[in-house]
Amino acid sequence: MKYLIHLLLAVMPCLVFAQKFHITALVGISSYQGDLQGKRITLNQSKPAAGLGVLYEISNKFILRSAFSYGKVEGNDSKNTTAKGIEFRNLSFKSAITEMHLGVEYNLFKLEGKSLTPYFFAAVAMYHFNPYTYDRSGNKTFLKPLSMEGQGLPQFPDSKSYSLTQFAIPFGAGLKVQLNDNWQVGVEVGLRKLFTDYLDDVSANYVDYNILLAARGPNAVELAYRGDELANAPAYPTSGTQRGNPKTKDWYQFSGVRVSKRLNNSETRIAGKSKRLKCPVNKF
Repeated sequence: MKYLIHLLLAVMPCLVFAQKFHITALVGISSYQGDLQGKRITLNQSKPAAGLGVLYEISNKFILRSAFSYGKVEGNDSKNTTAKGIEFRNLSFKSAITEMHLGVEYNLFKLEGKSLTPYFFAAVAMYHFNPYTYDRSGNKTFLKPLSMEGQGLPQFPDSKSYSLTQFAIPFGAGLKVQLNDNWQVGVEVGLRKLFTDYLDDVSANYVDYNILLAARGPNAVELAYRGDELANAPAYPTSGTQRGNPKTKDWYQFSGVRVSKRLNNSETRIAGKSKRLKCPVNKF
């Protein structure tokens, strides 16, 4: 027991200083793919995004990662270049997205002796969104309470209300450069697989005009279909007419430049001098 205590006391400083933590900062863009924007990644309707995170080196190749990210996404039928025949809807939305994720990062090469490596990552995330738009008078209006596809209304029992906080699966790839023992910089593209089709509040079919008007008021029918704001557009569609595509879920992405700083480089300072700890070597 005495030997074990001495061994732990000898190894403990090494365990502390061997904690290979990094703090990270990402600055880039966010965008979305869904019924109002068909491209997975686009600059056409992208917005600024940022994130702060922590990395922990399990080994030279495997890294635990956690990050908090914030960005905005938007979609507009007038700018949608991939879907045809839906311009007359004249729909648009915006949403802020806050996300916390935890996952694993894999370096293709060891950075020891190499200055550059591609990497891949996969994670689990919880995110919050709240789609909104502006009415004809320029008033900001959140879309979920309007139940524009009958969500939560007793007349449409198959149309369920959706949660504004949900889980996602982030995954992606990047390229990082080791500047020195403490600093890395790289670029990263990260996609988010979602389990909802209502990031943009558009998914299924139009509901009856009069039922929606009675249940949610004139603002709901005005924003459910905005073709009447355009010249020569059809009248409000009949109930059951397709409004979106429920067969495909929405996506969003965060991409940009990531900088990381090592919190501890396995060195300690004694009397103002830098001294590298000499830890026992495991020979087994």
